[in-house]
Amino acid sequence: MPSPHHEIKQNRFVLSLGLTGVIFLAELLGGLWTGSLALLADSAHVFMDAFALGLSYLALRAATLPADDRHTYGYHRLQILAALTNGITLLLIAFEILREAWERWQQPRPIQAGPMLVIAIVGLIVNVIVAYVLHEHDPDDVNTRSAFLHVVGDTLASVGVIGAGGVILFTGWTWLDPLVSALIGLLILVSAGRLLKETVHILAEGMPDGMTASAVAEAMAAVPGVGQVHDLHVWTVAPGYVALSAHVLLADQSLSQTAEVMTALKHTLREQFDIEHTTIQFECTACAQGICLPATGTPQSA
Repeated sequence: MPSPHHEIKQNRFVLSLGLTGVIFLAELLGGLWTGSLALLADSAHVFMDAFALGLSYLALRAATLPADDRHTYGYHRLQILAALTNGITLLLIAFEILREAWERWQQPRPIQAGPMLVIAIVGLIVNVIVAYVLHEHDPDDVNTRSAFLHVVGDTLASVGVIGAGGVILFTGWTWLDPLVSALIGLLILVSAGRLLKETVHILAEGMPDGMTASAVAEAMAAVPGVGQVHDLHVWTVAPGYVALSAHVLLADQSLSQTAEVMTALKHTLREQFDIEHTTIQFECTACAQGICLPATGTPQSA
């Protein structure tokens, strides 16, 4: 059952998707009418916004599905795949905008600056509303953040289109249109690069930013009763969902003491690294030599 917070997040995506669809149609038709590449480039970016929001919404819905026999972690990774797809589409649209801007730079076309300016202002207002709707997200939620970055990038692009439209209206400098389009393309390119870097890192089983295996091992080894930590693995399943597995070598002690060590280890991992999902296997010093000490302290065969 989705939590109230999860349902609020889904509703924000639905509202943002509807508003973004309106912007896309307005800028697409306006770009064809006015002949402005900057407007068409921005409409393409807005279309990718809508695509990103749609993917993110579907991934958000899928993440609420329970784990099953074939997907023991559930469907959390779909959020990462949605973010990866968003990054790739951003990359492709950036290259297409840059290519078209180069052609327009070499062969300028007439532009109706007045209508271009009005449509861009309307687009900016709606983009600001969508950005406000999405801005309250968990900084570790790469899926929502990818959609938010789409909208922020388009908001900045709208500012550029408005500036170009105003200058063209009063000076007739149509070369500003492909120039602003190229800047929009570069802006999208940078956003796509950052997003792809982060999503590929997660898909490659990377650790969260700011966390290292050595730091985790040292914190675990500092727990009383722990002798050594080895075969340590930490990876990000999905935004905010970090998993850990490790072998922990203990000093010889009673079974009741090992339970206390396990509790202390889980507390340390939760408080210091926000790791909730852990799989820890205990080993005792004597086991390495073929014997193990039970609670009585009498050696027996392992």
